[in-house]
Amino acid sequence: MASKSLMYSLLRNILFLLPAEKAHYFTLNILRLILCIPGMKSLFKKIFNPKNQSDESVELFGIRFPNRIGLAAGFDKDARYIHELSTLGFGFLEIGTLTPLPQDGNPIPRLFRLPEDQALINRMGFNNGGVFAAVERLKKRPKNRIIGGNIGKNKITPNDEAVEDYKKAFDALFPYVDYFTVNVSSPNTPGLRELQSKKPLLDILNQLQLLNKQKEKRKAILLKIAPDLSLPQLDDILEIVSESKIDGLIVSNTTIERTGLKTAENQLEAIGNGGLSGAPLMQKSTEIVRYLSEKSNGKVPIIAAGGIMNGEDALAKIKAGASLVQIYTGFIYRGPGFVKELRKAISNS
Repeated sequence: MASKSLMYSLLRNILFLLPAEKAHYFTLNILRLILCIPGMKSLFKKIFNPKNQSDESVELFGIRFPNRIGLAAGFDKDARYIHELSTLGFGFLEIGTLTPLPQDGNPIPRLFRLPEDQALINRMGFNNGGVFAAVERLKKRPKNRIIGGNIGKNKITPNDEAVEDYKKAFDALFPYVDYFTVNVSSPNTPGLRELQSKKPLLDILNQLQLLNKQKEKRKAILLKIAPDLSLPQLDDILEIVSESKIDGLIVSNTTIERTGLKTAENQLEAIGNGGLSGAPLMQKSTEIVRYLSEKSNGKVPIIAAGGIMNGEDALAKIKAGASLVQIYTGFIYRGPGFVKELRKAISNS
């Protein structure tokens, strides 16, 4: 494992010479090419997804997750790489954020590395090809894989009409994903976080629940929240979960805070606005997981995301009250063997 980690560290140093967004898609396309070589899929399965002696599976929301490690939304927004990412040992993948209409997102550059902090700043702005293009890919989704659909509103949609965007995305994705995540917490779409207020958020969730009840078999709806909420706002979130009867929370999205970073202030100013992810988010997001879990007496299922950079971090999330975890920035910094490392840490705990 040490030699593989060293190999990825060398590769990462080369990739980090490229602009962050370009490196992201370059890496995923290289993975796709490698997996086209005969025998490589079997080799990847042997390396990254070996059979474990202990049962790693967890049942949540009526779904049997093969293990606790998921890929967070944002990594594969358009479901372009679900087959390739499925070879790396994840228990589940979350695609999106998807909006009803395609949109370009914010101007490039919009993804930035902070290596000294093991962090990223992004202001992607829900760039995606639209929910209906993703649906066409999901019609050929890998079998026996759990895929969540993260949905949002288009930038041009006023907040007082946002519920219609969420309903459109929900309806389009419903036959092709296993659960839903409602994203009102990205800091990169103007005004979006205003939808975390109790009245508009309840309206969105209640409308989605009405649609859900009309289906032959309902699917779990989760809410992804920001890590920048106050304690009274977190209490409101628990009330919203109770009133809307949604299935759980994802804690958390990226933060707009910049305190305590090692990266130089002038570099941060040059980067500008965006959501911070990675190691600096670990403590803050974990404290929110613990608060919500304790406040709800463990009755609200939580998927924890934010700052997981090693096995200890993943275990800390679970001990704080999370049932599952998701990774993104740690995956970029640590490489494809990171999923296996986390699974092993949890199994051995």
